[in-house]
Amino acid sequence: MSQSYENTLAFAKKMDQEDPLKKYRQEFHIPVIDGKQVIYYTGNSLGLQPKRTRSFIEKELKDWELFGVEGHFNQQKENIWYNFHKYSKKALAGIMGAKEEEVVSMNNLTVNLHLLMVSFYRPTAKKFKIIVEAGAFPSDQYVFESQLNWHAFHGGNKLFDPVEALVEIAPREGENTLRNEDIINTIEKHSEELALVLMGGIQYYTGQFFNLKEITEAAHKAGAYAGFDLAHAAGNMHLKLHDWDVDFATWCTYKYLNSGPGNVSGIYVHERFGNSPEIPRLAGWWGHKQDERFKMKKGFIPMEGADGWQLSNMNIIAGAAHLSSLEIFSEVGMEALRSKSILLTGYLEYLIKEINKEEKIFEIITPENPEERGCQLSLFTLKYGKSLFDKLMKRGVLADWREPDVIRLAPVPLYNTFEEQYQFAQILKESLAALKQ
Repeated sequence: MSQSYENTLAFAKKMDQEDPLKKYRQEFHIPVIDGKQVIYYTGNSLGLQPKRTRSFIEKELKDWELFGVEGHFNQQKENIWYNFHKYSKKALAGIMGAKEEEVVSMNNLTVNLHLLMVSFYRPTAKKFKIIVEAGAFPSDQYVFESQLNWHAFHGGNKLFDPVEALVEIAPREGENTLRNEDIINTIEKHSEELALVLMGGIQYYTGQFFNLKEITEAAHKAGAYAGFDLAHAAGNMHLKLHDWDVDFATWCTYKYLNSGPGNVSGIYVHERFGNSPEIPRLAGWWGHKQDERFKMKKGFIPMEGADGWQLSNMNIIAGAAHLSSLEIFSEVGMEALRSKSILLTGYLEYLIKEINKEEKIFEIITPENPEERGCQLSLFTLKYGKSLFDKLMKRGVLADWREPDVIRLAPVPLYNTFEEQYQFAQILKESLAALKQ
């Protein structure tokens, strides 16, 4: 999609006026700090609260009040708690590009990553290596470390060296992002010993979106599984997990999916595994065959699809908040959301480059190709660094600072506007001018 931009307020307002999704900004609570509405660029850390969330939560609170434990089964209720995990499936399938039976909301992201590795990381003395991106988010790094240490010793004997087993792919010298060819070449190089490729869908620091389809194909060719942490991709990119033949994935819902701080995660498991009771997993009561669950017998029989990985019954209050945001995604659709995202992020990029023409202050380390990024730009500050970030925050720009010198900006298409991008550019220029004095 090609677009000509203009560095004027009139142009920004015109883009907002023509935006088919403009009404959805009114669906969200925009934070007000020191009496002023902020420019919110941290949807990649915590999405804003949909205004309809309160009514969704209050509905379940009222049902709890009226029905108590019978809320799980009472047919007078709209949402029977016993089936609550089912209500998000249609929306999640659309967002993730999956079949409904391949997705389910459950637990938190790190818990789910551990659970999925139990099933899909099955090392042997010959095939034991995991390929990851260097500099993955710390929680992922800790999962990798602990899983490798857990599996390295078998029957008192050392099966493999956990340090050698972790293969981290880093950008080339002098580059900020990974080349897809280097990822594929690394998979091919370690194919004889490779058990699993497990990467983020979007690299949290640089904002780079990886080619999940080609990575999955290369992993399968090497006889390995391919899984992804989609924390920064879910609700951001137009994903097609089933068509791309991805084996498994997990994500959080409090970033672009706007479900609330620390809220429920979700998983995707390809249908070829979902109906295979032989695949190893850590079992829980809620993952047991639903029509036999209350027989309370020994012998775990997993539900079909991703549901068979569930452990405990759904957190209803958290799940209600999740449903409120998913309703918006169902109304909008990922294709429309992604179309605006490309335009909005592109406009912000254009404005920053205009400022850089006067004096190069920033290096945008996020890929320039819209197909290789979502709605995030990571700015490496060549000058001023944290001092500039602090000035922006004092001016009502709620952005994200990452050591050593990066400002992350995430213009979210559901609630950020083109006029905000123009306003931010003015604040940025004024802040730079003040620092130069």
